[in-house]
Amino acid sequence: MNYNIRGENIEVTPAIREYVEKKVSKLERYFTETPNASVSVNLKVYPDKKSKVEITIPMKNLVLRAEEVHEDMYAAIDLITDKLERQIRKHKTKVNRKFRGQDSIKDFIPIFADVEGNGGEEDDLELVRTKRFDLKPMDSEEAILQMNLLGHSFYVFQNAETNSTNVVYKRKDGRYGLIEAQ
Repeated sequence: MNYNIRGENIEVTPAIREYVEKKVSKLERYFTETPNASVSVNLKVYPDKKSKVEITIPMKNLVLRAEEVHEDMYAAIDLITDKLERQIRKHKTKVNRKFRGQDSIKDFIPIFADVEGNGGEEDDLELVRTKRFDLKPMDSEEAILQMNLLGHSFYVFQNAETNSTNVVYKRKDGRYGLIEAQ
């Protein structure tokens, strides 16, 4: 794996670089062969002394991405590698379930090694409710108002201008985002 470690408002010291590489390289045990991936790591320090760590690992069949905000940067790095490990295990469980009883799983995603310790992640994929509703044509401002009235963190609507399905969502910073389907 190739590491691209950037720092905002912080100098990336050799100690920080070594710690990040050591922690992220532990994820390699989940793969049969080391993925030829470029690991992007962004380290930010805010004026209130909180650190934000973002790690993105794009691969052929999936993108692993996680972020963590913590007062201690090293603790944030530990927490984020735990998140990435859970993502890998969830994805592996999902793929194994999809191809249960078929030999074609090796053709689909040969990158995962057999590592024990599923940790009960299978229950996290259980679908417990299905909702159906008609999409009402509206603009994004009206969709944001509807979302806030309902008290939800996202809202699916039909864009009146483009006639496509869009999603507005509330971001962690309190602002709003828009997802447009292509």
